[in-house]
Amino acid sequence: MPDASTPLKQEAANHSFRILAILSMLMAFASISTDFYLPAMPVMRDALHAGKGAVELTISSYLIGFSLGQLVWGPVSDRWGRRGPIAIGLVLFVIGSAGCAMSTSVTMMISWRVLQAVGACASVVLARAMVSDLYEGSRAAQMLSTFMMVMAIAPLIGPSLGGQILYWFSWQAIFWTLVGVGVATLAALFVLPETLPPGRRHTEPLGKAFKRYGELLRHRQLLGYAGAGGFFYGGTFAYIAGSPFAYISYHHVAPRFYGLLFGAGAIGVMLSNLINARLVKRLGSDALMRAGSAGAALTSIWLALDAWTDWGGLFGLAIPLFLFVSTTGFIVANSIAGALNLFPQRAGAVSALVGSMQYGTGVLGSALVGFLADGTPRPMGGVVAVLGVSTLLCARFLVPRRLSDW
Repeated sequence: MPDASTPLKQEAANHSFRILAILSMLMAFASISTDFYLPAMPVMRDALHAGKGAVELTISSYLIGFSLGQLVWGPVSDRWGRRGPIAIGLVLFVIGSAGCAMSTSVTMMISWRVLQAVGACASVVLARAMVSDLYEGSRAAQMLSTFMMVMAIAPLIGPSLGGQILYWFSWQAIFWTLVGVGVATLAALFVLPETLPPGRRHTEPLGKAFKRYGELLRHRQLLGYAGAGGFFYGGTFAYIAGSPFAYISYHHVAPRFYGLLFGAGAIGVMLSNLINARLVKRLGSDALMRAGSAGAALTSIWLALDAWTDWGGLFGLAIPLFLFVSTTGFIVANSIAGALNLFPQRAGAVSALVGSMQYGTGVLGSALVGFLADGTPRPMGGVVAVLGVSTLLCARFLVPRRLSDW
């Protein structure tokens, strides 16, 4: 019997640039929803009369919504297709962004951030599932790496653009801009084909589909991929939550220039994803993931030492942070592709579970930085180091080596 997805895969080959652009836009929602307002966090703390560490919780609350929301969107998309759930998610994202813009207290902001995240995560988790629908094996890892290289432009320009909006207008204008981005993405969705044909959709009740998460969690190799990507995400979000205060408050960097330091890391992400896309067919995704995990562990320890001793000042933080986030290209795409390749028939659920674990660990990283905040970069450095070493342990001991890796 012919594969019902064959015409879609052919269309993906014929219109690869269009699909690349739209899927990259969908996957970028995780970045733009957080990176865009980072320069405004110290200003928001004063405007919302928030206590020390409270504004960092707007990142943690976003990650909670992002993490839990994925667990719903995955099985829903496996049963009813990808495009409909993405459209619903974009509507929720627009409503949540408008709510953030109109918030008058940090409590209101946290609540609206949860709704914003539940909507945004539909785009990210289902874009990954669409990749699995259209591509296989090393080609899927290559495409994911390419998508992430393209979407790295979001953190490259996001904080800089957010800083300029803050300089000329207000922090509320940043969230109104996100409303516009959500509406534009919803319009672009109509030219993207449905990638999950009716014949490949699951008909089991959603309750049973949710129970299957327990079966997936018993798979050691899947936990290895999810753990490697998850702990790295935790370290990354510890950096995202802590760097505005480390750079702006502690080292007195002007908010509109904060984006330049943050954007340097995005350049590293783009380069590592480009290298990964070129090497993955030759060296294998697992080997590259392990190499990236080793790099993340070493640079995170370097960061912690500099943060605790204040050695090197501003650049003592900026250089190891640049190297740490630059390992993204070797860890994230390969860990996601490895997990999806284990269960291609349940791409939506696997993508949701892996994404939920990744962003759930992001909650841990960003929340710890907020709770341990003491006005210095030390909490950020310590949390990043612990999670960076944990990334290496998962990649090294839970993902078995194949003969091709030796």
